[in-house]
Amino acid sequence: MTQKPNLDTKKASVYTLGCRLNQSESSVMEQGLKEQGFEIVDFKTDSNLAIVNTCTVTARADSDCRNVIRSYIRRNPDAFVAVVGCYSQMGYKTLSEIEGVDLIIGNQDKMSVLDYVSMGKNEKPLIIRDRIVKEDFTIDTMGQSDSKTRANLKIQDGCDFMCTFCIIPMARGRSRSREMDNLLEEARVLIAQGFREIVITGVNVATYESQGRTFLDVIDQLNELEGIERIRISSIEPTTIPEKIFDYMADPNHALVPYLHIPLQSGSDKILKIMKRRYERQDFLDFIKKASERVPDLCIGTDVMVGMCGEGDAEFEETCDFLIKSPVNYFHVFTFSERDGTPAVKMEEKVSPKEKSHRSSVLRAISERKRLKFYSEYIGREFDVLFESGHDGLWTGYTENFIRVSVEYSGNLSRHIRRVKITHTVADFAMAELVDE
Repeated sequence: MTQKPNLDTKKASVYTLGCRLNQSESSVMEQGLKEQGFEIVDFKTDSNLAIVNTCTVTARADSDCRNVIRSYIRRNPDAFVAVVGCYSQMGYKTLSEIEGVDLIIGNQDKMSVLDYVSMGKNEKPLIIRDRIVKEDFTIDTMGQSDSKTRANLKIQDGCDFMCTFCIIPMARGRSRSREMDNLLEEARVLIAQGFREIVITGVNVATYESQGRTFLDVIDQLNELEGIERIRISSIEPTTIPEKIFDYMADPNHALVPYLHIPLQSGSDKILKIMKRRYERQDFLDFIKKASERVPDLCIGTDVMVGMCGEGDAEFEETCDFLIKSPVNYFHVFTFSERDGTPAVKMEEKVSPKEKSHRSSVLRAISERKRLKFYSEYIGREFDVLFESGHDGLWTGYTENFIRVSVEYSGNLSRHIRRVKITHTVADFAMAELVDE
């Protein structure tokens, strides 16, 4: 028996877990819902339709997905609930056991979720989980929620790099690219909507290849668009980066900003080999040193994983030493989590949860010290800041090289780029004063 939900008020919520690529896809879903007449409301308020865009990178991510879904259903028992994305691809059986879920769509078809939202509530969820094909793709809905400042532009999906710890090649499939004309069309829409910065997103962005065009061609084409002011690369694998982008970042007239987020994962060659990463620590170090030398004011961020199988005290100390001494300015710390379907599940030499937690705390403390040191180096310098949000007269935004800056201002700075002078640092941001009034 199918029960039709009350869609008269047409209120919808979209909840995103996980990476920036998921955020990009969710923004497209929100725009599609608006085009169908839905009012987008906060996920914690009442609505009659919810889309949960899921992550499955760790066991904790799976648990968070389930908790979010159950919490929403308790508040909105009559609402239509669609669960899409990576966890839907890998954990659809578990999701189908959650009472109140109406639709489960894997990654191959999740961008078509709006084709199914009007069907009404079901006693059992409809599951759409096709094999992910490897071919160029397009996205029909263009534009994103107008509440944001930086717009995510998805250019690629999937990954051919089979790291032993990673479930993403199974959850998102092999690498495939978005057709150039299609992504440029969305970029023009985003610029027309008033976005000042476009963030290039994907699973492995620099593997982009569509009809003979490469990742560099994407940057070249975006840079030529009228009205674009900033281009930022979200995250990029170390062995895929074309050095030509150093020239772009160093050119003050080019829209590509001086910022690189390059996943390291470990500073130990032993662990990198176990992970089946495609470089050694010295390769990574040589590359980021070259980048720092060629790009003035470059900010380099990275990802680090703790607790991988085989990571003893010596290997962890190698990672700490590498991060302290290298020109990395901050890093995100992730805890290794066994995922069914990955080679790491069968590996020995496990690290205890207590030790993983301790190592995570140590690395996060190192990251905060390095970030503060990086910010402090720019005290007295002037930068252009793209402001995003304000509260009680304190406005926050980012420089081109990703320094988080706050200024006191009584007016509205949202989506404005203003010249500031950095005066001092406070906690995890830099205080500044406007110099272009």
